[in-house]
Amino acid sequence: MAKLRVEVIEAWPARHERVQLELEEGATVAAALAAAGRRAARNVGIHGRRVALGARLADGDRVEIYRPLSADPKEARRKRARRCAR
Repeated sequence: MAKLRVEVIEAWPARHERVQLELEEGATVAAALAAAGRRAARNVGIHGRRVALGARLADGDRVEIYRPLSADPKEARRKRARRCAR
């Protein structure tokens, strides 16, 4: 069976961690997270597009683990608009 080369990335404001892996063809996002020693995250993506944990990987994919938002984007825009209107 062919091998896939993928990487798993998790980032924070001041640093990031990247793990490069070789997985069996047909591997899923959940398998990549497990192989990288990461817990199954609720918000993950491949190359910037959100996907489910069961999504199959292709050679060269970058699995990204997304952090929860620190603020609601709509509320942040409202606050900026109120400040600018003054």
